[in-house]
Amino acid sequence: MGHFNDYSAEVPKRKLSNGMEIPAIGLGTFGSDKYGAEVISEAVYGAVRTGFRLVDCATVYTNEDKIGEVFKKLFSEKAVTRDELVVTSKVWNDQHREVGKACRQSLKDLGLDYLDLYFLHWPFPNYHAPHCDGDSRNPDSKPFSVDEFMDTWGQLEKLYDEGLVRSICMSNMTIPKLEAVLPLCRIKPVAIEMELHPGFQQPDLYDYCVGKGIQPIGFCPMGSPSRPERDRTPEDVADTELPSIAEAAAAHGDHPAVTCLKWAVQRGQIPIPFSIKQGQYVNNLKAAFMDPLTDSEMKAIAGDDKNCRLVKGQVFLWPGATDWQDLWDLDGTITGKA
Repeated sequence: MGHFNDYSAEVPKRKLSNGMEIPAIGLGTFGSDKYGAEVISEAVYGAVRTGFRLVDCATVYTNEDKIGEVFKKLFSEKAVTRDELVVTSKVWNDQHREVGKACRQSLKDLGLDYLDLYFLHWPFPNYHAPHCDGDSRNPDSKPFSVDEFMDTWGQLEKLYDEGLVRSICMSNMTIPKLEAVLPLCRIKPVAIEMELHPGFQQPDLYDYCVGKGIQPIGFCPMGSPSRPERDRTPEDVADTELPSIAEAAAAHGDHPAVTCLKWAVQRGQIPIPFSIKQGQYVNNLKAAFMDPLTDSEMKAIAGDDKNCRLVKGQVFLWPGATDWQDLWDLDGTITGKA
């Protein structure tokens, strides 16, 4: 491995509603459509040595066992302590009735005694096979059900009670779904993962979460140029080509992707960029604290929102659903509610 400078002390922190402090930027580990687990785990090793302290994992990424080996190596080298790392995982759609089992498997694979944040990956148990194409449909898929969701959420609450997870969180939610379930939660989510990038800023959902004391964590922070083919459509916007991003990048001498991350950190969400290249993940980390964007640049980027969702989720549609927009309750009510 090459030489690593450790920038961890420079990275600002965010305080969650339960008092936990976590870094303002994290490392994504979803690359399984493009990179093998070995390559991704090597990137985790280098990124942690560089100063990343938040590592965003998930069962469905099929690499937690390899990342677990890397954690063991990092701990043995005293590059980082367990207390200094913030490790997340997520329960996948085929495990909504067996959340405890799923969590314990992730802990075993990652070689950890507890997870810092544990997410409900999608708000319904609609399963699809890994690497399937965008036209794949599971005939057993169902629309969102408050009762089913709360049954699953209750299992996450139990894991919290048992001390296996320090925080429980949601992902891929909408305001109508949150309005339906938040009043029923014994333990509220401290964070919600959502797609957030300059071309898709989700201001209503973002403000709603912040207003409820829920920390937004943004996936696809640079517009996910390497996302799977099934998630691409001709009308998609490239974030790095937005005029406000291009102008700010030129003014600061940055790659446009770094500008996207600076915007994310300064806005207040926690971006979780993924990269396997050392030069890239070092620059990604530095975006959290070096040479911030000006107020006018931030304002220009806010004005460049294209409402362009990239991860449409159409593989989760149920029989009778019209199209991917049914997953996101765009009319202000829960579409197809069971």
